[in-house]
Order: sequence, then C-alpha cells, then structure tokens
Amino acid sequence: MPLYTHIDSPLGPALLVGQPSGTADGGTALTSLSLPGQRSAAVVRDDWTEDAAAFTVIAGQLRSYFAGERTGFDIEFTTGGTDFQQQVWKAVEAIPYGVTTTYGRIAEDIGVSRAAVRAVGTAIGANPLLVVRPCHRVIGASGALTGYAAGLERKRQLLELECAARA
Repeated sequence: MPLYTHIDSPLGPALLVGQPSGTADGGTALTSLSLPGQRSAAVVRDDWTEDAAAFTVIAGQLRSYFAGERTGFDIEFTTGGTDFQQQVWKAVEAIPYGVTTTYGRIAEDIGVSRAAVRAVGTAIGANPLLVVRPCHRVIGASGALTGYAAGLERKRQLLELECAARA
C-alpha cells in the first residue's frame, strides 16, 4: 500500500510517495517526488496512507540538500519505467552535483545516436523522482535551460542552489 506525505521545500510543497521497505533506511522506499504544477505529477489516491513518520529519513535528506549541506542522496527508491527510461535515468543519476550535461551527451553516454535526443528528453521528462534523480542538471546543447517537468524556474533554482553551495 502506498504511503505519502507532503513536505515544505524552496520549490513549493513536495509530495513524497513511497512503499514500505525492509531494506530502506527509515523503512520507506521512495517511488515519487512531485511538485505543484508538475507535468505527470503523482496525485494522492483514496487507498494511500498518509504517514509523515515513514518519510523522516527522506525528508531530512531533502532538507539538508535544500540547505546546501548535502550533495547527494542515500535514499532507496523504486520506480518502473521502460528499459530505455531506466538506462537514461541511470545516466542522469551519474551526473555530479553542481555539474550540468546535455541531452546529446546523455544519448552518447548510453550508446544511442544523437538522433535519439528527443527520446532521451522524453525519458528524462518521465522521471518520477525530481531532485533526487537530478534531471535538472540536463540542459540544452546551447547551454540554455530547457525542459523540466516542474518548470524552468524551478530548474534554475536548483542549479543556482548547487552552484552557490559549491562556491
């Protein structure tokens, strides 16, 4: 049975959704982190259980990240996705804190042609774990901020946070 809670963040209230897990620190594996107005955001269902305590460890790591005190996450998560999406998401997870890369570079990293850049962008756009799986670090080939399911302003905020924390 899915569990959920809301936490405050500099990006607005975040909806955390997870599943009980015997191996996750804190007992919950994250399945989704959504923000208001996000494309394809999770929506609380009647059969979900609200349980803030189940997300104590996850919420603590997110608060530390937003405070500039954490550069990565040690969170167990479970997500579906196609084989291609999982390949792309794994490449996104490897992008270091405070560093950006391009959709074309992700395509190269996973061994597909540059013609697949749109498919890479679509896979990144389907990422259910905003912030934790750092799709905000992927930018256009020209260096422009492009495509972020929660909006370009939030993408800019996250990149500025990481840049300021590194300074």
